[in-house]
Amino acid sequence: MTQHSDSPHQTASAAVVVGADGSAGSIAAVRWAARTAADRGRSLHIVHCTDPVADRTPRSAYDAFIVATQREVRLAAEHTLATAGEEARAAAPTVTLTTELATGNAARSLIEASAHANLVVLGATPAAGLIAHLGSTLLAVTAHARGAVVIVRGPDPDRRDGPVVVGVDGSIVGEPAIGAAFAEASLRGAELVAVHAWSDLSEGQFGGVGYLEMPIDDFAIAEESLLAERLAGWSEKYPDVVVRREVEAFGPRERLAYWSQSAQLLVVGSRGRGGFRALLLGSTSNWLVQHAECSVMVVHPN
Repeated sequence: MTQHSDSPHQTASAAVVVGADGSAGSIAAVRWAARTAADRGRSLHIVHCTDPVADRTPRSAYDAFIVATQREVRLAAEHTLATAGEEARAAAPTVTLTTELATGNAARSLIEASAHANLVVLGATPAAGLIAHLGSTLLAVTAHARGAVVIVRGPDPDRRDGPVVVGVDGSIVGEPAIGAAFAEASLRGAELVAVHAWSDLSEGQFGGVGYLEMPIDDFAIAEESLLAERLAGWSEKYPDVVVRREVEAFGPRERLAYWSQSAQLLVVGSRGRGGFRALLLGSTSNWLVQHAECSVMVVHPN
C-alpha cells in the first residue's frame, strides 16, 4: 500500500528517490526508477514539491481567492503524486513505494533526500532538453546532490542493451564515477567502455593552436598507461565486467555524445581535471545531461 508523508524521507534502506512533476519526462523517470528499484531490491520514494499552502483564515475576497487557488494547487499536486504512483506500479508491480508531497523549494528537497538515497532520478526529454522541474531544479540537483543522480533521457530511456560508458578524466576526483560505472555494468551484465580524452579541446582547436607539432603518439602511450592504471583496481573488484578502453586526443564531449547513441547508460563525474578538466556542471556534464541520447548518471564524490 502506498504511504504518504509530508515529512522528509530519511531511511537507512537507501531508497531510489525520483522527482515527479507530471511531465512526460518525469513519467519516464518514474518508470525507470521503479524498474531500477525493483531490480535491486530497493524501495522507491516519489517526491513532488509545491509552494507552501496558506492555512490562515481568509479576511478578504482576495485572501479567499488566494487560499482557494492554493487548495487547487494542492489537489493538483496530490493528483500528480497519485498518477506517478500508478505509473510506478505499472512498471514494477512488486516495488515497495512511498510518496512525499513536499512544500517549498524542489531542488532543496531533492538535494536533502540525496544524502540518504541510493540514487536520485529526474527526467528530461530528448527533443527539448531539460523539462523536469522546469530545468533549473534538475541542474541544481545534478550540481549539488550527494552520491549519484540519474537523468533519464533519450529516445529509448529504458534501453537495456548496449554498453555502460564512463568518462575517465585520469584524476583521483573521477574515481567515484569509475566505481559507479563498474557497479552498473556488473548489475546490468553489460560491457563497460572507458573513454579517456586527454585534452578537452575540440579537433578544430587542437589543430588551430599548433598542437599537431607535439609528439601525440608519446602522449597517447602515456595516457593509455594512465587509463589502465585507473581501471586496474576496479577490474579486480569486478572481474565479471568486460572493459573496452578508448583513448582520444581531444573532444570528451563529442566522444561521449557519440557513445550515447548506443549506450544504455552514460556515467560522468560531477567535476574533473586533466583531460576532462571542463567536466564541471555548466560544461561537459551539463551539456550531456541536456543532449545525450541515453540516460546519464552524474556521480559526486562522497
